[in-house]
Amino acid sequence: MIKLCVADSFPVVTEGLQSYFQGNSKAEIVGTAKNLESLLVFLDSRRCDILLLDVEFDGLSSIRDIKSLLKDFTATKIILFTNVSEQMYAPTAIKAGVSAYVSKKSNLKELEATILKVAEGKVVFSDTVKKSIEMLSKGKKSERLFKKLSTREIEVLRYLNDGKKNKEVAQILGLDEKTISTYKLRLLAKLNVTNLVDLLKKAKDLDVI
Repeated sequence: MIKLCVADSFPVVTEGLQSYFQGNSKAEIVGTAKNLESLLVFLDSRRCDILLLDVEFDGLSSIRDIKSLLKDFTATKIILFTNVSEQMYAPTAIKAGVSAYVSKKSNLKELEATILKVAEGKVVFSDTVKKSIEMLSKGKKSERLFKKLSTREIEVLRYLNDGKKNKEVAQILGLDEKTISTYKLRLLAKLNVTNLVDLLKKAKDLDVI
C-alpha cells in the first residue's frame, strides 16, 4: 500500500483527496498538513512514500524549501499538485528532484495514475508541462527571455505580482530589502521594460506568472 501525505493549505483540497482515496486498494492517505511546520512534524514521525505538495503551501517560500524536503526525507518522493503555472515552476522542479508535476486542473484519475507511476520510480510530467518545457527549448524570443530568469528572480516576480512591497518580499524570502531592489532592477533589464506595471504585464504575456 502506497502511503500518501497531502500538504495543502486548503481544506477543500485535502478533504476531496481523502474522500477520493478512501477504500483505494493501492494508495492511502496517512496524513495531512496545512503548513510547513506541521508537515515537518509529520514527516519526522511517520513514514510517507509520496508527498502531494502545493507550490503555494503555507510556509513554503521557495524552491529551496522543496530541495530541503527531498534532502531531509530521502525515502519520500514529491509530486507537486498545484495551480501555479507549469512554465514557471516545472523546469526548476525537475532540476530539484521532484518526481511529478500535476496541475490541479487535471482530473483525480490522472493524479492517481501519476502516483502509481511515481511509486514505481518513474518521473512523470503532464502533457501540459512537457509542452511548456518543449516550448522553452525551441528558442523563440519570448521563451529565451524566460530562460534568462533565475529561480529566485521568478519568485520575486511572483510576490510582486501578488501586490507585495519590497520589504514584504524580503521578509518572506529572508533577504535584505536592498537585495530585492536589485532583483527588481535585474528583472526590468532582462525583460526590457522600465516600470513595474510593464514588467508584470510582460511576465503575464510570457506565462511566467
